[in-house]
Amino acid sequence: MADKLTIAKWSPKDQPREKLRDLGPQALSDAELLAILVGSGTPGESAVDLMKRVLGDCHNNLNTLGKKTIRDLMAFKGIGEVKAITILAACELGKRRQREQAEERADLSTATRTYNYLHTHMQDLDVEEAWLLLMNQNHKLIKSLRLSHGGITETAVDVRLIIKEAVLANATIVALAHNHPSGNICPSAEDDRLTETVKKACNVMRIHFQDHIIMADGQYYSYHESGKL
Repeated sequence: MADKLTIAKWSPKDQPREKLRDLGPQALSDAELLAILVGSGTPGESAVDLMKRVLGDCHNNLNTLGKKTIRDLMAFKGIGEVKAITILAACELGKRRQREQAEERADLSTATRTYNYLHTHMQDLDVEEAWLLLMNQNHKLIKSLRLSHGGITETAVDVRLIIKEAVLANATIVALAHNHPSGNICPSAEDDRLTETVKKACNVMRIHFQDHIIMADGQYYSYHESGKL
């Protein structure tokens, strides 16, 4: 009888980790997700088949699985203490997530709201930093990230990274912000060039470039509010 095909020998598109990476966690079955957690099966059984067997004993119900004890799970061949603890930890996280309310995303629909959101990050800086804000079509924040530290130029702020991050986050609106430690919020020629470069790149990708905001402690300059964007 031929040896059972292990997960490592499966087609890459069928291996749980690669499948999750390429298609997202929703594309995996419960057994495949649990197989990623336990990591390995037995010499004659893949991790996926092992978890199918465990789930089958739980009537394929994750709630039932979560009610098992460490000792219950260790009764299955191939499940040791570490794997049992890992499975129950995952089940507990699922329960806790159900009890949590969805995190409220910041509304960055105006320059003032954007300034207020970033002010705590940048108010005490003695060097320039540039930040990228990625939003959905309702101006709700998806992600914010620092692009550069110590200088703001077209060289320091990689426009390709802005577009890449927007695409990966499925953002439809982006905004750029940076600080002037001097307290002078008037845009420089370099600020103007950077704004125009980002605007052109966003136009090509059909991403709305909402604003470029220059910040100082207690005040800001908005390209959008000034009619320059």
